[in-house]
Amino acid sequence: MTVVPIEPLPAASLHPEEIKAVFDLRVGKHISLQGSARITPAGVISAGIAVAAMTLAVGYLVSSSRSYRS
Repeated sequence: MTVVPIEPLPAASLHPEEIKAVFDLRVGKHISLQGSARITPAGVISAGIAVAAMTLAVGYLVSSSRSYRS
């Protein structure tokens, strides 16, 4: 049995509609932060659905705690 090594994926974008963000933040003379993020449109929609579901759940808990006190 021969083991064939798997080649890593190229660093190029795998999704044609990928959204990229890069930032450089300097604080004072000695602190420098660099960051980057990538997301696809499907990821944006999924994040929106997750935030909406959490907001709905928290709203339900807050409204039920108010009616419990009365």
